[in-house]
Amino acid sequence: MTIRPARDDDLPRLREIERAAGRSFAGLGMDLVAEDEPPPLGTLREYADDGRAWVRTDEQDRPVAYLLAEVVDGCAHLEQVSVHPDAAGHGHGRHLVEHLLGWARQRALPAVTLTTYTDVPWNGPYYRRLGFRPLDGAELTPGLRRIRAAEAVRGLDRWPRTAMRYDLRPPAPSG
Repeated sequence: MTIRPARDDDLPRLREIERAAGRSFAGLGMDLVAEDEPPPLGTLREYADDGRAWVRTDEQDRPVAYLLAEVVDGCAHLEQVSVHPDAAGHGHGRHLVEHLLGWARQRALPAVTLTTYTDVPWNGPYYRRLGFRPLDGAELTPGLRRIRAAEAVRGLDRWPRTAMRYDLRPPAPSG
């Protein structure tokens, strides 16, 4: 198992992983999420070309999980991480998140942020176990507010969502 940058020939597989992982939400009555289309190939290519897409591969170098990252308001932002259900439970997502933390540290970014469902076991509770903390409304940066607003427009706020942060260095004192 290895983590490497996503390549152009991986991109159709990333869409397959996303669709398969999304089906897990149907069992929670979250059909809108389960049926959400993965990013188009062109969008995935932009992430890959910009060095912000990584895959975790099996022994045949076939992706079983992937992660997309942004930089939002000066912090790394975990845009998407998905693990194929056939490969779930083996730490692939955790390894990709750790890779993103290292990527952010190399760039001297202060934190990694994400948005997620608060009550879905492989979302909010999972990220808390990895060291992310929920942000209250006053802590949301302009970029995170835009992301949350776009999620609401897509109907994703039908279920409780939150923004979370993993501090790589202590936040600057306010005031």
